[in-house]
Amino acid sequence: MRKGDDVFAGSIPENYDRHMVPLIFAPFAADLARRAVALSPQAVLETAAGTGVVTRALAPELPAGTRYVASDLNQPILDYAASRQPTGNPVEWRQADALALPFEDASFDLVCCQFGAMFFPDRPAAYREARRVLKPGGHFLFSVWDRIEENVFANDVTEELADIFPDDPPRFLARTPHGYHDKALIRRDLEAAGFSSIAIETRAEESHAASVRIVALAYCQGTLLRTEIEARKPGELQAVTDYVALELARKHGDSSVAAKIQAHVILAAA
Repeated sequence: MRKGDDVFAGSIPENYDRHMVPLIFAPFAADLARRAVALSPQAVLETAAGTGVVTRALAPELPAGTRYVASDLNQPILDYAASRQPTGNPVEWRQADALALPFEDASFDLVCCQFGAMFFPDRPAAYREARRVLKPGGHFLFSVWDRIEENVFANDVTEELADIFPDDPPRFLARTPHGYHDKALIRRDLEAAGFSSIAIETRAEESHAASVRIVALAYCQGTLLRTEIEARKPGELQAVTDYVALELARKHGDSSVAAKIQAHVILAAA
């Protein structure tokens, strides 16, 4: 991961939550919440909670009295997540580095993380921290994106930006969100951290949007592609977004578009 690939600031959190969450994150959040509830945890730690899509899906499904701590390294995005959480679902919000968790050993039955591990600069270290705070017999449940070629809109946007910037194409999506998809490597990293009984399931969903303009806005202005675009063409973010939308329309049409998204869902025992 390149330095800066984890800095979600400014208007990115709001655009991310408004566009990216319903486009690609919500289906997997519902699935992760279902898997988490099936484990019957009494204390849950969510790392890299982002704008809270899993938190909003999982917290209402947990029995009363379940402790739920949602954490993220990035305080602005965590503040945004807290502002979006419905009342009546008690959640403790904590700014925390997944590589140095501020919790006692054996504090949680479940550590969960949706699409955050790709951003960890030292994944085995983060996994060791997750294992440290888990009680004996606890579980680490997380997901990562499969390779970019299995995620149609992300791949299309990356190719379209390469047409605009042939000498220095923005590669954030391929480099980081879709850069940690090797299942053998994921298994080795978890084993190095002391986890056992590792199950990795590849799961496909479908990404839906009312128009390709929403897809273009989501990727170009709701992810760190925005930073890469603005660095290459200052003041032309909207023009680049418009070009991407036009090219997406050529491939997918302009209304009620849908495309494949695919991820790995991992469950490991402490």
